[in-house]
Amino acid sequence: MEKILRGLQHFQTQIFPKNAEEFQRLANKQQRPIALLITCSDSRINPNLVTQTDPGDLFLLRNAGNIIPPFGASTGGEAATIDYAVSVLDIKHIIICGHSHCGAMQALMRSKQEKLSSAVSNWFQHAESTRRIIEEKFADLSGEELIERAAEQNVLVQLAHIQTHPSVAAALATGAMSLHGWYYRIETGETRYYSPSERRFLSLVDNDPQDIVSDISRLSLNLRVAGG
Repeated sequence: MEKILRGLQHFQTQIFPKNAEEFQRLANKQQRPIALLITCSDSRINPNLVTQTDPGDLFLLRNAGNIIPPFGASTGGEAATIDYAVSVLDIKHIIICGHSHCGAMQALMRSKQEKLSSAVSNWFQHAESTRRIIEEKFADLSGEELIERAAEQNVLVQLAHIQTHPSVAAALATGAMSLHGWYYRIETGETRYYSPSERRFLSLVDNDPQDIVSDISRLSLNLRVAGG
C-alpha cells in the first residue's frame, strides 16, 4: 500500500503540475474517447501503456476474462457500460482484448474438474462456448498453448455476445461502428488482431494500420449486410 500512496504523492506533486493545462482541458469538456476497450482485470495489463494513449482516449471496461454476457443474461454493469459508450459517448470502435497467461482462462478450462465458487461458476457460464470449442478443436493441446488458444477463442465468443446488445447491433447495422478482437502477449509486448479476411490473429506490428482498419471494416460490413 505504501507504494500506491507514494505514487499518488509523486503524481500530485511532480506529474500533475507539469500537465495541469491538459487536465484542466479534460475537466472542462465532455469526454470523447476513441474506443471502448474491454479487457481482463489482470494487474499485469496496462491498456494505456500498451496502446500509448493519453487520458481521455480510452473508455475502459475490465473484468475477469474480458467476458461480455449476452444482452439480458446478467445484471452486472457490462450492459450499462456498453450502452453508455455507444449511445451517449457515440464511440465508433469497440475492442475486446484477451491476453497470455490468463488466470481466468486457466480456471475456465479446469472448471469441470475443480470446484469453483458460485460467483465464479456463474460468471463462467458466459464463456462456456469458449470451453467447449477448445475441448472439441484443440483436445491435443495442453499447458500455455491451450490457454493461448482459449484466450483467442474467448475473444471471438465475446465479440459474438456483444453484438446482441441493442445499441451495438443498431450501430453495426448502420455501419457506424467497428468491432476489433485483440490478443496481447505479456512476455513479448506483442499484440495480434483478429483478421476477418484471414480468419486468424495477425501481428499488429507487421501490418500497416490503414490496412488493418480496412480489414476490420470487412467484418463490420458483413455484419451490416447480415443485419439487413
